[in-house]
Amino acid sequence: MTRIARLPRLRNRLRRVGGTYFGIDSMMPGLYSSNGKALLRLLKLGRFVYAPHEEENYIMKKAIISMIKRYFRFDELQTDFRHEITGGLTTFITMAYIIIVNPKILEAAGIPFGPSMVATIVSAFFGTMLMALYARRPFAVAPYMGQNAFVAFTVVKVMGFSWQTALGAIFIGGVLFTALTLFKIRSWLANLIPMNLKISFAVGIGLFLTFIGLNESGIVTIGVPGAPVNIGSLSHPGPLCAIITVLAIAFLMIRRVKGSMLIGIVGMTAIAIALQAVWPDLQSGGHPLVRIPDAVVSLPPSLGPIFLKLDILGALSWGFFSVVLTVFVMDFVDTMGTLIGLSYRAKLLDEKGELPEIEKPMLCDALAMTAAALLGTTTTGAYIESAAGIEEGAKSGFASVVTAVMMLSALFFAPLFSVIPPFAYGPALIIVGMMMISPVTNINFDDMSDLIPSFITITLMCFTYNLGIGMTAGFVSYPLIKIFAGKVKEVSAGMWVLFVFSLAFFIFYPY
Repeated sequence: MTRIARLPRLRNRLRRVGGTYFGIDSMMPGLYSSNGKALLRLLKLGRFVYAPHEEENYIMKKAIISMIKRYFRFDELQTDFRHEITGGLTTFITMAYIIIVNPKILEAAGIPFGPSMVATIVSAFFGTMLMALYARRPFAVAPYMGQNAFVAFTVVKVMGFSWQTALGAIFIGGVLFTALTLFKIRSWLANLIPMNLKISFAVGIGLFLTFIGLNESGIVTIGVPGAPVNIGSLSHPGPLCAIITVLAIAFLMIRRVKGSMLIGIVGMTAIAIALQAVWPDLQSGGHPLVRIPDAVVSLPPSLGPIFLKLDILGALSWGFFSVVLTVFVMDFVDTMGTLIGLSYRAKLLDEKGELPEIEKPMLCDALAMTAAALLGTTTTGAYIESAAGIEEGAKSGFASVVTAVMMLSALFFAPLFSVIPPFAYGPALIIVGMMMISPVTNINFDDMSDLIPSFITITLMCFTYNLGIGMTAGFVSYPLIKIFAGKVKEVSAGMWVLFVFSLAFFIFYPY
């Protein structure tokens, strides 16, 4: 039986969770409305509910779910838990390689592998969770590929500086980014980037992801001078498995199967494990088809050898200026371009082509970068592999919560996640890249002053294997081409600032 009661009478027995009032009363079981409306109206509004004891847990769960949906704006973004969880898992699986690859690269700089792996995981968890809860965006954060190689092979191996000094430069960059973000200078610059360059960032990221996927999966390999790339050996099972995975994901997507990329990655990994178990000597390119770990769970190594070991004073010396400038500019444009490119694909940009509250994800990036240096790893930022999760339906920060939790679990399950072979996750990057190049049709091909900077940006983002190089080339070429075309008035003040920064980057870059 349904009874009606006024809120003042029940307030002392009600609890509020996410806008929903509920409570228990063994003497008067039933549902109560705070405003005297009919029960049907009450349930539609989902505002005030008074429940007997046996329904308390159910209503508590409903209230928490409702609160999560409101906080992450599920209704506004037209998303749900299934899409967000699938997207978050897909993002994690496509970027899980960084757990092993980043410390492996930094090992060349003298940073011990075990502690470096822990620093990679913790910095990725911190940045991604911050992105989830503060910025509420579906963007994962982790140490950048490319910048780790820059530190290991250029700063340490070629220039002769210590990795501690390199981390000092990254810390300085993080502090500067935090200040620029708080004063909204970064968001001001981002919002003044012309639309054709914003589109170019999305397309360039797509081609770059495709190139990474082709290379990682072995379909395309490094060639020789005069022929930089070559087709992989299709006589090896790895590239063949990659091609099968691409076709499988494509089939599932054509059939509109939800979670097609996640199914493809996990499915091929399972097949590879089965093949390796049946034929233990099966190899691809001189390596086992898949590395089956001795244990699924392991305790994380100590972070002590690298925690707080950065050399800030050494990074402030004039001889280290080119490194600080390079780190600063590369992360500045990488983050800005990645956020805009991913947001364009996720349809998060407003009618002006701007990402609302862009300073929030930028601040997350800056704080994560600062924390990464303290933890003992290289520059972190928004990860382009987030595009894989976005293509699976991720639109809110809840997807980043899933990714962050999975990343933290890698502290103990790193051997398990390291099983996923490149020919399983590489095809997902290829498919995502294909889908991200679609905005190229929105570039004005009839206006050469728009087309030329866009083309320079897209091609150099991909073919230099460095997003930052392509973006800075776009910032340099755009004002120059507009001057040549007699359209200098189309160049905003913010673009001139980016022109100066980018030009300084190319002048002082330690080639």
